[in-house]
Amino acid sequence: MQLPFFEEPSGQLIPLQDGELLYYPHFYTAQVADAYFRSLMAGIDWKQEGMMMYGKPVQFPRLMAWYGDEGSSYAFSGKRYVPAAWTKELLEMKEQVSVPAGVAFNSVLLNRYRNGNDSMGWHADDEPELGTDPVIASVNFGATRRFMFRHQRAGLKYELNLTHGSLLIMKGSLQHHWQHQVPKTAKQMGERINLTFRVIKPMV
Repeated sequence: MQLPFFEEPSGQLIPLQDGELLYYPHFYTAQVADAYFRSLMAGIDWKQEGMMMYGKPVQFPRLMAWYGDEGSSYAFSGKRYVPAAWTKELLEMKEQVSVPAGVAFNSVLLNRYRNGNDSMGWHADDEPELGTDPVIASVNFGATRRFMFRHQRAGLKYELNLTHGSLLIMKGSLQHHWQHQVPKTAKQMGERINLTFRVIKPMV
């Protein structure tokens, strides 16, 4: 994609107790965000994944995909995911978000929320493969959705609306102290795609 993609040169620092957020509401221009959204909708191998709960299979309320470098497998919710090879667009985005994040990402988890009934429950990205104080870059295309945080001990809460073309960088000790979620909503919602770029560390 040859278009200039930045709309904002700097992000909004959101200081939190025990963590850091850096938010770019318009990281991508509307034209670039629209193009990436169409490409991801059509070009990603979306799957309905799930997990075992009380001995029964339960489907996640969203579609998912895992891409990355060879060897960057990732285990969560009782299943290990082996990455598909990078697409051209995912490689572009990886290089673009690595600049403000200050790290070289080697993998990305994609979640596709088809409507307001699709959601992500409370969790922290604190799996061993992510290491200590992981930096995670969250890119959003499509419908605006609420993104909520809660501190695991201090009773603190925070939320923001993640908009089309936005970038949210989570870093510091955030994942060790805070959980986050994308709640269901009764509002009429279009489709949303979220990409979280990560660094998977080899497990010895």
